[in-house]
Amino acid sequence: MTVLAPLPPHLEGPTWQKTVDGKWYLPEHTLGWGVINWLAEYVGSPDDATSIFLPTMEQARFLLWFYAIDGQGKWLHRNAILRRAKGTGKSPLAAAIGLVELCGPVRFDGWAGDEPMGKPHPAAWVQLVGVSQEQTKNVMTALNIMASKKLRKAYKLEVCKTVVYSGIGGRLETVTSSPHTMEGNRPSLVLEDEIQWWVEGNGGHDIRSVIDGNVTKVAGARRLSMCNAHVPGDDSVAERDYDAYLLVKQGRAKDAGLLYDSLEAPADTPVSEIPAESVDPDGHAAGLEKLRAGLDVARGDATWLDTDEVIKAILDVRTPISESRRRHLNQINAAEDAFVAPTEWDACQVADNQLKPGDRITLGFDGSKTGDWTALVACRIEDGHLQLIKAWDPERHGGEVPTEDVDAVVRSTFARYTVVAARFDVRMFESYVDAWTRDFRRAVKIMASPGKPLAFDMRGGNVKRFSFDCEAFLEAVVDQQISHDGNRTLRAHMMNAKRYGTTFGSVSVRKASKDSSRKIDAAVCAILAFGARREFLTSKAGGRSGKLVVIK
Repeated sequence: MTVLAPLPPHLEGPTWQKTVDGKWYLPEHTLGWGVINWLAEYVGSPDDATSIFLPTMEQARFLLWFYAIDGQGKWLHRNAILRRAKGTGKSPLAAAIGLVELCGPVRFDGWAGDEPMGKPHPAAWVQLVGVSQEQTKNVMTALNIMASKKLRKAYKLEVCKTVVYSGIGGRLETVTSSPHTMEGNRPSLVLEDEIQWWVEGNGGHDIRSVIDGNVTKVAGARRLSMCNAHVPGDDSVAERDYDAYLLVKQGRAKDAGLLYDSLEAPADTPVSEIPAESVDPDGHAAGLEKLRAGLDVARGDATWLDTDEVIKAILDVRTPISESRRRHLNQINAAEDAFVAPTEWDACQVADNQLKPGDRITLGFDGSKTGDWTALVACRIEDGHLQLIKAWDPERHGGEVPTEDVDAVVRSTFARYTVVAARFDVRMFESYVDAWTRDFRRAVKIMASPGKPLAFDMRGGNVKRFSFDCEAFLEAVVDQQISHDGNRTLRAHMMNAKRYGTTFGSVSVRKASKDSSRKIDAAVCAILAFGARREFLTSKAGGRSGKLVVIK
C-alpha cells in the first residue's frame, strides 16, 4: 500500500505529491506517457521549431496526471486548473496540449497488457478561450512556432492566425466572442487562458457557464484553465474555482474530478519585510537571499527565469507589494480588510505537533444551532499550538447542529486533556454551558468571566476583552508565536474573518456581512482559546510564565 507524505502548504495537487520514501507519486494508468512521446516527435520548442519540445519534469508530471485514467479508461479528472507564477511557461505548455489534443493520442484505445493505449480524437475541436483577443495571443504565438514542419506535413495542418485545421477534420480555434455565440458548441477540449481576469464586468462568468454546459454534453470532453494567483475580492472565475477547491479539501463538497495544481513561494518569503541596505546591511542581504530562495521555489522547473531581474521588479517601489506577490510568487494575497493574510497563517503551520492526552490546554467554544457553525478549538499552554477539536456545519446535519454530539465532544475533551481555562460563548448553548460549568468548574484554574468558570458572553462586557485578544492574536500570528496543524476548516474560517476597528482603539473580527455564507466560527473559537491561554499565563495559576504576547 502506497503511503503519501504530507504536502507543504505552498503546494497543491498530485504533481507535487511524494510517498513517504521520497519518490514521486504517479498515476497507476495514464495516457500521459504516449502524449509526452508524441510531443517529443512532432512538436517544436517555443524558442526554435527545429528543436523538439521537451516538457520539464514538473510539466511531465502534470501531463501524466492530466491524462490519468481509471481501470475502465475514463478520465480521473474532468477539469484541471494550472496556477503558476508569471513567466513559468504556461502558454507554451497550453500550446503543446492544444496540438496534441488536435492530432495526438489523447483518447483511450484499449490495453496493451497493463498499459493503456491512446489514439487521436476522430473529430477534435479544441477551443482556446479568453475574454479578449489579447488574452489568447501568447498561446497562439507559441503554437504557431511549435507546430513543426514534420507535424504540419504528417497531419496536413493548415495553420492560420486564429485557427488551425487538421487533415482529418479537426480544428483548434481561438474564441473571444459573446458567450451566446458559443452556446451549443461541442468541443473536445477547452483551454481557458488567464481566468484570474474573467469577471462579471467582461462576461467571464457567462463564458464559463456556457463552456461548462458545452463540455458536459460531450463524452470525454474537458476543460483546462491556466492562471496566475487571483486577486481576492474580484470574484473572478479563478477565485470561484479556488473557493470550490477549498470546499472539497475541507470535506464540505464532493470531489467532481477537479485537478487543481499550484506552486507558490513559501509563506515566509519576505518582500516588504526586507530592511533597507542603508539601515541594516546584513538584514538586507539575508532578506534578499530568502527572497531568492522563495523565487526558486515558485518558478519550479522554469530555470529560464532570471531571478536577478525578477528581484529587481519585485523591489521596484512603483509596483505594489501585493502585485509582486501575486505575479512572481504566485501567492494569493489577503483582501484589504482581511484579518489575517494567507501567507501569515500558513507560515505558522507545523507538522507532527498534534495535541497529546494530558496536555495542558485552553478551550474556545462558539455555538449555534442553525445558520452559523458550532466549533471547539484548543490552544496548548506550553507552545500556543492551536487545534480544531471539531466543527459542526448545520447544513450537514439536516439544518440543525446535533447538540448531543457537541455535548459528548466537549465532555470527552475535558476527559482527554488537562483543561486549565476555557471561554464558552453562551448564546444558543446557555443550558449546556451551565451543565458543563457544574461538571468541570473545579478543572479550570481561572474564571472566563467574573464569577463564571466557563461562560463568556460575547454580547456584553466581554466585547472589549475579545477585541484586545483579537489584536494580540494577530500579532502572535505575524510573529509566529502560535502554531497550528494546517486544518482546512480552521484556515478557511480564518481567511473569511474580516478586520474592523472598534471604539476601544483595537481591532476585532466579523463576517463579510451578516448573511454571508463565509463562516468564521472556528476562527472566533481560536481567538477565544488564545485569549484564555493569554490570561492564564499572566495569572497566579499560570505562574506568570510561558510565552507572553504583549500588545504594543
